[in-house]
Amino acid sequence: MPSLGEHDLAGAAWPDVLADPLVLLPVGSTEQHGPHLPLSTDTVIAQAVAERAAGILRGRTAGQVLVAPAMPYGASGEHAGFPGTISIGHAALYAVIVETVRSLALWAGRVVLVNGHGGNVRTLDAAVGRLRAEGHEAAWIGCEAPGGDAHAGVTETSVMLYLAPHLVQPFGEVEGDTRPLAEIMPDLVAKGVRAVSPSGVLGDPAGSSAERGRAIVAAMASTVAARIGGGRVEESGRLIDPGVASPGPPP
Repeated sequence: MPSLGEHDLAGAAWPDVLADPLVLLPVGSTEQHGPHLPLSTDTVIAQAVAERAAGILRGRTAGQVLVAPAMPYGASGEHAGFPGTISIGHAALYAVIVETVRSLALWAGRVVLVNGHGGNVRTLDAAVGRLRAEGHEAAWIGCEAPGGDAHAGVTETSVMLYLAPHLVQPFGEVEGDTRPLAEIMPDLVAKGVRAVSPSGVLGDPAGSSAERGRAIVAAMASTVAARIGGGRVEESGRLIDPGVASPGPPP
């Protein structure tokens, strides 16, 4: 993964932080991603997408763009049946997001949370919605891959082969549940992922490649940068496509 350089908030000294920067805050998870991907997958992806989006935005905005250290724990209760998963739940995640952004808002001009885990969405909607109601310049966006499979399949496996191939284990014999997510969602909610897929995979990693992952990450970063630049948000603070009419003021 390339060095953040001037985008790296954690590596900066306080005088390096200029007035009212845009801060991207990656939000991930520590949860099972099948027998072949690391528990850090969502966090690695959120961090990488935020880094690349920051690089794009730096060429388009006059102000400073920084990437904060990633939040590595999320709401991952659906994966609790697998060893290694660490979930802090919705209530704790909500509190952490709210207090983190309130702290950032003391010196940052805008804060955008870049989310890598679908289980965090409900909490992000609620937390960022509250922050915006308090008057903070906050928004959030997911690392989305349209047409991709749900969890630890070809999409995430390809991305990790590109970003961190040394963390990907052999997956030729890995089998997952390939049914549409909508079909299995009731069982997922009621019983968790393990009841649906003993391997923890929702999708199929066959055909994964680093080149495919490179294209997916580039598309994610481009989308994130475009939506941040467009500034159009839903009431919850979720950034939407710049071509879609905004229901509220920009972040």
